[in-house]
Amino acid sequence: MSERVYLDHAAGAPLLDVARGAMDEVWRLPGNPSSLHTAGRTARRLLEESRESLAECLGAHATEIVFTSGGTEANNLILLGAAGARPERPRVAIGGAEHPSVAGVVDHLPGRVDVLRLDATGRLRDGQLAVLTERTALVSVLLVNNETGVVQPLDEVLSAGRAVGAWTHTDAVQAFGHLPLDFGALELDALTVTAHKVGGPVGIGALVVRRELTLAAPGFGGGQERRVRSGTAMVALAAGFAAAARSAVDDLSQEAVRLESLRTRLVSGITSQVPDVMVNGSAPISTAILNVTFRGCRADDLLLILDAAGIDCSTGSACTAGVHQPSEVLLAMGRSQPDASASLRFSLGRGSSAAAIDRVLGVLPEAVVRARSAAL
Repeated sequence: MSERVYLDHAAGAPLLDVARGAMDEVWRLPGNPSSLHTAGRTARRLLEESRESLAECLGAHATEIVFTSGGTEANNLILLGAAGARPERPRVAIGGAEHPSVAGVVDHLPGRVDVLRLDATGRLRDGQLAVLTERTALVSVLLVNNETGVVQPLDEVLSAGRAVGAWTHTDAVQAFGHLPLDFGALELDALTVTAHKVGGPVGIGALVVRRELTLAAPGFGGGQERRVRSGTAMVALAAGFAAAARSAVDDLSQEAVRLESLRTRLVSGITSQVPDVMVNGSAPISTAILNVTFRGCRADDLLLILDAAGIDCSTGSACTAGVHQPSEVLLAMGRSQPDASASLRFSLGRGSSAAAIDRVLGVLPEAVVRARSAAL
């Protein structure tokens, strides 16, 4: 795998040594953090230290961090928790190109969800926020789209939500580690992050939720995490998450500049060497994500050709990959079905280098020719 080029960091970043080291120190220790004996108190201390460290990275208070199994569970908790806690407000509003863990609420709350439509840039269309009323419990909009990297106008969402008393939430999974996040300064009600996008372990994320809010718990059990999420706390994973988050936040400015240079290099190379392509999304946009439509081919064909050449990328969200289908995000932006079926996502991270980009550019033109021939 060391010889491969990995450009799928938006699906999952390689585990950082600092995160592995933090977990190694904890795995060997016994003790349930809910137990009162010495081992249990030690585990509790390590868990709370991790919580405090993560909170500091996010500009939040430690009591506002609810550890979850990942971003999906965190999104589910806030959507269902807000709907259950505010029965007098029966409606929920979501963006038009959300992660499946948010978009799926349409099926779970039938007839109660307002979907905010997007324009061709991937941002909310003018006037869409007018749908928010005193009957809206929560409005949830991605900060950085997981397929295109487009950054949403969060200030407008927050202003519209506050005006009608709706709680505001953003899925910041793709923003964390790439954009500055200050939960307190943003004055959000809730925010979602996860560890494996920033070089932490798979299996842990967090819902940051304002201290004054009480959510309805969609499950039941011991209520270990603020009585919203039950289950024995994952102390080692929390330590790994906190370590990775600290590293990502400390390096954020420097890494953003580096990734922007690499993304620009990749965009320039693709648009100059490959005919009939379209870059999806425009500034403001994440420096870590590039989504390109290669007209005249099937994305899966191109993906497999690149895979055989030692290059890992994606046809879109890893949570919906595996079945050939047009990108729901690109369709929501008004793209045609053929174009939405002919797009790849290249996502960058700490392991990305200029040499890796040049290798992709050396392989890609011929790969596109082969993919287009296969589609005829």
